[in-house]
Amino acid sequence: MRLLIAEDDALLRAGLELLLRGEGFDVVGSWDNADDLLAAFEPGSADGAVLDVRMPPTFTNEGLRAALELRSRVPDFPVLVLSAYVEDRYASRLLASGAQGVGYLLKERVGNVGEFVDGLRRVAAGGTVMDPEVIAQLFSRRSNQDPIRSLTPREFEVLGLVAEGLGNTAIASAISVSETAVSKHIGNIFAKLGLAQSDSGHRRVLATLAYLRS
Repeated sequence: MRLLIAEDDALLRAGLELLLRGEGFDVVGSWDNADDLLAAFEPGSADGAVLDVRMPPTFTNEGLRAALELRSRVPDFPVLVLSAYVEDRYASRLLASGAQGVGYLLKERVGNVGEFVDGLRRVAAGGTVMDPEVIAQLFSRRSNQDPIRSLTPREFEVLGLVAEGLGNTAIASAISVSETAVSKHIGNIFAKLGLAQSDSGHRRVLATLAYLRS
């Protein structure tokens, strides 16, 4: 997989390049700002991008805007956005660009190489990966009328793992229950969120979107 990197911290950028190359990725371009990445990008030249949210010149949302621009040039182009802090508005804007191939993780996750690389591979495969801290913060802000509030604590936990991009087998292992139990929980989640089997699209992604957008 050919990757682009945009990260203004030289040490972290070098570390990402070394880590990703060591995991079998081909880093075809690396920049310290979003503008240079966008200027160099050509459709077909890369298979995905890892971008910091805050970069020069304003250190606000340059990486997010670059991610959205990449996805406007190439629909569903896989992008994994990294942030030093929980900024849920950025996660919501990123998801609004489409339900496939998007990820939003805190930079501290990079320290867990297996977790970070697994998340990147899931994004590259068209999945959606959201940091659990972002999910928890969004949940704490929901109103009592929000259908998300009707979920049980276990269903909320399962939905959080779904939003991280995990499949039923991985969820069952993470919370020490059977896959049958996980399937039941997910069915209940779909029902409470009003996601019928006839809904177009992937219901797991729709559930994540309902969670972040409601």
